Amino acid sequence: MKKKPFVTLEKLKEITAQYPTPFHLYDEKGIRENAKALNEAFAWNKGFKEFFAVKATPNPYLIQILQEYGCGCDCSSMTELMMAKAIGCGKGDIMFSSNDTPEEEFRYADEIGGIINLDDITHIESVERAVGRIPKIISCRYNPGGLFKISNDIMDNPGDAKYGMTTEQIFDAFRILKEKGAEEFGIHAFLASNTVTNEYYPMLAKVMFELAVKLQKETGAHISFINLSGGIGIPYSPDQTPNDIRVIGEGVRQVYEEVLVPAGMGDVAIYTELGRFMMGPYGCLVTKAIHEKHTHKEYIGVDACAVNLMRPAMYGAYHHITVMGKENEPCDHLYDVTGSLCENNDKFAIDRYLPKVDMGDLLVIHDTGAHGFSMGYNYNGKLKSAEILLHEDGSFEQIRRAETPKDYFATFDCFPIYEKLLEDADRVK
Repeated sequence: MKKKPFVTLEKLKEITAQYPTPFHLYDEKGIRENAKALNEAFAWNKGFKEFFAVKATPNPYLIQILQEYGCGCDCSSMTELMMAKAIGCGKGDIMFSSNDTPEEEFRYADEIGGIINLDDITHIESVERAVGRIPKIISCRYNPGGLFKISNDIMDNPGDAKYGMTTEQIFDAFRILKEKGAEEFGIHAFLASNTVTNEYYPMLAKVMFELAVKLQKETGAHISFINLSGGIGIPYSPDQTPNDIRVIGEGVRQVYEEVLVPAGMGDVAIYTELGRFMMGPYGCLVTKAIHEKHTHKEYIGVDACAVNLMRPAMYGAYHHITVMGKENEPCDHLYDVTGSLCENNDKFAIDRYLPKVDMGDLLVIHDTGAHGFSMGYNYNGKLKSAEILLHEDGSFEQIRRAETPKDYFATFDCFPIYEKLLEDADRVK
């Protein structure tokens, strides 16, 4: 499969004339089509709701697009909760899935109508102290341990993850929560990350549905929703086949009919908490070639670096690169594509065959719409880039401005040198 950018060189030239590189660019058309497809895939479930994983792409402009399709927010911190509230999420629209959680965050989540998803049985006491009671609606995160396999392929290692309760603990938690006044229960699990297979969600659903039947039968707790969380991946590499969300939805429906309906639980709502799948392919990092270096290897230096996209440096993750305007030229030059951080792992590509790159060429780094901008940081004093939304009609707008030196120095306002820093910040902005 050939990866094609969702934007043309002509449009990029138009955008870069107004906004300098680097920047993250998002595709409104793709985001809308994907959200619609997800809803259609799970339309068989009356209570279905997607709680978008805010951590993946915490931009209110983009999340508000998803809200038009009934999506809520999955939050993991106080600031994410604040954003969800600010964009109009009310009771039942927020799932608070966190770990090692400060009690003030439990309190705030409850105040704004969020559903608290407990990561550990000891957090029952934390919530009770924070809120003064146990909420009527509550969820627990499950971790069965061991390896999660599809056929003979190991998908992930839940037993090595810090998240969730053991089987014994979740049964105890349900009993305790029921005694303390909880009336509606949910269960949640995330057992594998970025799976590019239509089989993952149905297999996870079977594990969760069978657990739900036992929990309701043995504890008497009324389970009103099952949250399959995230884990549906995207094809970062051109040789990967994309997931088919409609096939996935049908697979979950079959397991639902097989396990839950015969147990008298045909009214259970299905929730998802997708981030990467919802936004990943519909964002890209646009950067410009500004240096070339010919030493022991051939290097192309660009004006973006790992602060704009950490995944290649952090995980060795593959992100496809298109040299705009040269899509049909042979990929016969071997390059490392590098950023300017004082770290040797600041490379977007290692030993990557590309067309000949000339200085000033625009490069599109694909699939940065989730866990791209959001994982940015300020190492080396680098500043985070702007975010631009490409609308369906071809117009575009800035949905987050680039950071400035003033932003970087803002938290030094308690030091005597603050005013001097601002003087230079004004001069070089």
